[in-house]
Parts: sequence; structure tokens; C-alpha cells
Amino acid sequence: MNREELIQKWLDHNLNTEEQKAFEQLEDYKDLVQLDGALQSFKSPEFSVDKNYEILNARLKTKRSSQSWYKPILKIAALLAICFSVYYYTTTLDSTFNTEIASQTTIELPDTSEVILNANSNLVFNESNWNNKRKVKLNGEAFFKVAKGERFDVVTQDGTVSVLGTQFNVKQRDGFFEVRCYEGLVGVKTKHSYTELQPGNGLRIIDGKIFANEKEITTQPDWLRGESTFTNTPLKHVINELENYYDIKIVVDKADANRLYTGGFTHKNLDLALQSVTIPLNLSYSKSGTSVVLKRE
Repeated sequence: MNREELIQKWLDHNLNTEEQKAFEQLEDYKDLVQLDGALQSFKSPEFSVDKNYEILNARLKTKRSSQSWYKPILKIAALLAICFSVYYYTTTLDSTFNTEIASQTTIELPDTSEVILNANSNLVFNESNWNNKRKVKLNGEAFFKVAKGERFDVVTQDGTVSVLGTQFNVKQRDGFFEVRCYEGLVGVKTKHSYTELQPGNGLRIIDGKIFANEKEITTQPDWLRGESTFTNTPLKHVINELENYYDIKIVVDKADANRLYTGGFTHKNLDLALQSVTIPLNLSYSKSGTSVVLKRE
């Protein structure tokens, strides 16, 4: 990765461990960090570069005899313009969090709300605009503990989840959208409907079809305990979840990927997880490196 890409990812707060080490090896690393620190503590006043330049330039035209000092002044004005631009850019960036396969991370939002981001997921929010609008964008799965306050929105590709203060889980992956409320009241708006969920209730949409969810008497989703559970879920979505917790690629050979599965698997033992899925469906599996093939027995 080149220098410009490293600096861009650093500004986006999106460097992984290896990229962070590479960034720290840059010749101007200390200068960049020092500039960023100065900008973080610098509050920009209302300032128009174009307007102030016009005023300055008009005054300079009346003093042509003082050109020996006006050129340095223009340089300072240009430097200030650059500083304001950098400040505006760095303070309006979105904060982005990503998790890899088989990993989780906990994120504290500006209002002390907490998000536990599940494996292979992405969360984005704008901290500078947080007081005006509490909104995050989610791709993947996350459990939310929302501090009471103004409306809080979780925006996904398949729908928007809105609350004031509550605990809930949102899962949005390819063709699979599920929301479950654990505390408070959750509103879910999709392209075709609006649903309010009370504690224990959920909404699930698979491949565009709405399915009823049985009421659960639990305080948090199973994945926080190291397990994934499913009820009448097509096998292909179960396979996608297996791939999110294990560094494998699963291929279905002569088996129905849309066959419904009810059960669950652990996140801590691959063979046990595969057996938990294949045995109830009368399937077998074979492994070769990071590849797994499912077959009918």
C-alpha cells in the first residue's frame, strides 16, 4: 500500500494492525500526528476563505509599494486556507468499524450507547453530527444497548430500525434481515411495511419473504454466548453464518441449499459445528484445507 493510501486510511480511522505499523514507519509520521493533534484541539470559527481573500487583496492593491511584505501575507493566507480545509475534512469524516471472520468488537457511541459488532460486519456513524442525529449504518450483525434520548436509527440495506432507548439485535446479510427486541420498543421500517416489536418479539425477512418469529425469553442474542441458532432457515444462510465464524469456504454438492434447517452450531469447534448442521439434514462433509464440501449421504 502506498503512502497516500495509508494516510487516507489513517484519516478514516480504518488502519488494521499491519497497516498501522507501516504508517508509523513513514518519514513524516510524527509531523502528521502532531498536525492531527493540533487540529483536534482547534475549533474553527466562521470563516470564508474567498471572502477574506477578496478583502485582503483589495487592501493590498492600494499599497503596491509594500509588495515586499504582501507576498508573505498571501502565503500565510494560503496556509490558513489549507489548515481550515484539513480541519473541516478531518472533523466531518465518518467513523468506520469493521470486524474480520470469527471476531467481535465493542464500540461506545458518543452518547454512551454501546454496540457489539459481530463477525464480518461493518458499522459507520458520524460523530460530529451525532448531537443532531443519532444514526448508524450497519452491514452485518450487531447488538445494541441504546442510551435514552432522541430517536436512534440503525440504517441497513433492507430496512431501518428506530428506537429511543432499548436493547435489540439487528442482522442484515445477503438476502437475510432479522430484528429482535430484548428491551423497550423497536420500530422496523422496510420497503413494504412498518412493524413495532416488544421484548421477546422479532421480525425476519428471508429472500424477500416475511417469516413469523417465535417469542424468545432471553436477554441477549445467542451469538454473544458463542453459538448460532436457526429456525426454519434455508441451508444457504446457515452456510453463510458458518463462513463468518470459521475461515472456510463451503460448497454444496448435490444437496438442496434451500432446504430448511432448525438447530444451531458452536463458534469454537469446526467439526462439531459441521456435524450439528449436516447430521439433522442427512448430509456428509469432507474437508480439504480451508474448503468444505457438503454432500447428500
